[in-house]
Amino acid sequence: MSRAAIFWFTGLSGSGKTTVATAIKSQLEHRGLSVLLLDGDHVRENLNTNLGFTEHDIKQNNLSIAKLCKRYREIHDIILVSVISPYKSSRKMAREILGKDFYEIYFSADLATVSERDVKGLYAKAKNGEIDNLIGYSPGNVYQPPEDADYIVNSGVESMIESVEALHSFIIERLNVRISCKN
Repeated sequence: MSRAAIFWFTGLSGSGKTTVATAIKSQLEHRGLSVLLLDGDHVRENLNTNLGFTEHDIKQNNLSIAKLCKRYREIHDIILVSVISPYKSSRKMAREILGKDFYEIYFSADLATVSERDVKGLYAKAKNGEIDNLIGYSPGNVYQPPEDADYIVNSGVESMIESVEALHSFIIERLNVRISCKN
């Protein structure tokens, strides 16, 4: 295969994006596919260290990730992007930049569920006033759920294993469609 299909995972912090992406990456590599996982936290920590969490900075980080996808697209079969990506305009921009074989995957989990999970301790910090701009929690930093995602992972109700199995099937179906269209 050439020219990676891009699966852009969006959802609140704690909705399971990175956990599911890591499991799927392993499964796809076991099939012999070249998979790149771009995690929003890692990109921010290693490439965009100057960016904060203002709307402008978040959009810049998302643009940077879309450009990374474009740069690495020819050397991988699949790129999994795990990033909150809270703004519809940023996801639309990524789709426009990356074009064909871009899939927006929405990790649907309500605020109560992700607050209870609180894997990174962010919601507790926001509740205690230590963080005043947590995406989807703080009034000034909203999360805009997709209206037309290509696939929805109901991570608020599914187990991690159920989410991985269902999303893995979706990805394989998309890859099979791409392969059959080339023949």
